[in-house]
Amino acid sequence: MSKNKLNLTLPPGVADNQQPVSPSAPLSAASDTGCDKLSVASLQEQLDRVGMDDEQRKRMELFLCQKEKIGGELSDADFEKMKDGELGAGNGGVVMKVKHKSSGLIMARKLIHLEVKPAIKKQIIRELKILHECNHAHIVGFYGAFYSDGEISICMEYMDGGSLDLILQKTRIPEPILGTITAAVVKGLIYLREQHSIIHRDVKPSNILVNSAGEIKICDFGVSGQLIDSMANSFVGTRSYMSPERLQGTQYTLQSDIWSLGLSLVEMAIGMYPIPAPDAKTLASIFGPGSQTTETIENIEGDVFANGNGPRPMAIFELLDYIVNEPPPTLPAGIFSDAFKDFVDGCLKKNPHERGDFKRLMDHQWIKKAESEPVDIAGWVCKIKGLTPTTPTRMASNSAS
Repeated sequence: MSKNKLNLTLPPGVADNQQPVSPSAPLSAASDTGCDKLSVASLQEQLDRVGMDDEQRKRMELFLCQKEKIGGELSDADFEKMKDGELGAGNGGVVMKVKHKSSGLIMARKLIHLEVKPAIKKQIIRELKILHECNHAHIVGFYGAFYSDGEISICMEYMDGGSLDLILQKTRIPEPILGTITAAVVKGLIYLREQHSIIHRDVKPSNILVNSAGEIKICDFGVSGQLIDSMANSFVGTRSYMSPERLQGTQYTLQSDIWSLGLSLVEMAIGMYPIPAPDAKTLASIFGPGSQTTETIENIEGDVFANGNGPRPMAIFELLDYIVNEPPPTLPAGIFSDAFKDFVDGCLKKNPHERGDFKRLMDHQWIKKAESEPVDIAGWVCKIKGLTPTTPTRMASNSAS
């Protein structure tokens, strides 16, 4: 079965008919930190339009003020490496923790090795500049991008909790936490779609970041069609979050992102990539034999699944064949709430037209419950990662014990 019987491909994520978005200069902000008051009205208008609360607004203004201190274009000479340098690595490149020398700002610098013609290099940098306009509470902040020594550098806001795939190496993620994370991710996806006509194209745990302030942000969305095309043949690995229709070569839509979100939720909930579906023995090793308890934050053991057991890994085209032809993943019965299971099942419909849209997701009872019963993300992140909270948390209460 490992042969590519269906002639499936790993298509680039860029939409066939995507129109280029013309970049503009980054916004300025006014605050107590002494930023120039050049674009206050523009900033306030943007923040009002995307519905940020007061705390999110303050954090966004602070970020933009810090960003303004950098001034001008970035270059390799502007940075110094930090001791705990590498934050992560994957098909797209390596992410390093760096310090901007003149401002003292800590950033995450993603380096992507590309051997491309100068015209392509310039186009990629030009396309990435739209990230200056993507200012939202659930979108990772962007400082700038440049090309140096055969590598594209994308400089982003540093999130000290890291990505959710790294947290998954320590523990699976409780349902109440996933509810809050999902609401944040969907709001970020809605912002990209409605304000910038951007579809993410690569929703997965490694592209969802958290920090000790309790913030949840998405990164690595597909703003540069040329960069996506240049990296199209770089995929290696044993996992895919692409929807069945994308694997069969159809145009990318927001429903494809919804599939990727649903698949990511199953993985984060059970603590392992869910394709092929885990068998009864594997589930028993994760949740205990005959477990029928609706999950809470308190009843997760950190390394309960980290025993190396589970279905054998699939070769990549065997995996793609499975995604297209076999039933979609689902949450195991009796462990999670019915609302969570229904939400995930709705995201993982094989027919993209049956998945609904972002409004359906936000109106779902599981998201409504998550928004009405907020959990202490900051306390949870700090507990998992051994960090000191940067904001007051409710860690002493029953929300993160």
